[in-house]
Parts: sequence; structure tokens; C-alpha cells
Amino acid sequence: MAGVNKAIILGRLGRDPEVRNFQNGGKVVNLRIATSERYKDRDGNQQERTEWHSVAIFNERLGEVAEKYLRKGSEVYIEGQIETRKWQGQDGQDRYTTEIVLRQYRGELQLVGGRGGAAGADEGGYAERPSGGPSRGGYEGGGGQRPGGGGRGGGWDSKKSDLDDEIPF
Repeated sequence: MAGVNKAIILGRLGRDPEVRNFQNGGKVVNLRIATSERYKDRDGNQQERTEWHSVAIFNERLGEVAEKYLRKGSEVYIEGQIETRKWQGQDGQDRYTTEIVLRQYRGELQLVGGRGGAAGADEGGYAERPSGGPSRGGYEGGGGQRPGGGGRGGGWDSKKSDLDDEIPF
């Protein structure tokens, strides 16, 4: 039986993207994203809980978009896979890191808020399509709009007619 490993995050960047280059010429873009939840406790007082998520982008095109347009405080929508990796610290002890990973042809990054909301980025987001090219609007194969996305219309769909652009949802 096959399983599904998919993580969806909608939050704000806690710091600017961190870019690291590998010796083989590849690179990874690391993000720290905060998601917040507000609720009232038993006494009726407003409470807020923030969860921090580590994101690693190995997808070259999505990494370029993140590097170019995202800044601390930018709101972003991320889809990827949860992965835990093992590494050794300077003290020789084994360490574990769990993060959301966007790999080549798997993953999505969408800039939320349109102009001004993503450090001057234009509307919409980017998704890596199976054909290898980026799509505008972010939603792979659906033609719909992701929650909180800027602009009208959704992702590219070859079966969709131009008349569908006038539907407000």
C-alpha cells in the first residue's frame, strides 16, 4: 500500500532566505516560516501560539524565486514533503532535523499578497510542473486559486477556456 507525504504551510518568513551552494554546482535555499494560531483560553483571554517550520528548497526554479522575491515578513504558501535527515554535529553526536522539502518537480511555492506583500513581487506564485517549466498562479493541474493568493484566475490548464477567467472563485 502506498502512502502520502505532503505538507502544506501558509505563513510568514522569520528571516531572509538563506542560500547555500554545493561543491557540485547545486544549491539549497532554506526558509524559516512561522504559522500562528489564535484562540481564547478557558478564561476568555486571547492567546496566540506560533509554530516554526524549516523549509529546504532543492528545486532550482523555486529556489531562484524565493531568493529573488522573498524577504523577512513575506507571506508564503509552501507545499512539499516532510523529511527527517540525520547529521553529525561538531561534537560528533548524531543530530536529526525534520523539515519540509521541495525537490525537483515536486513542490510548490506561492507568493501570497500580490504586489507589495512579497517584497515587490507580482501577483501569483510558481509551481514546478511535471513538464519542467514553471506555471504562474501556483495550482498544478487544477486551474483554481490557492487560499490567500493574489490576482485573479489560477494555474495554467490546457483544457480550460479563456471564459473561465471571469469566474470570481
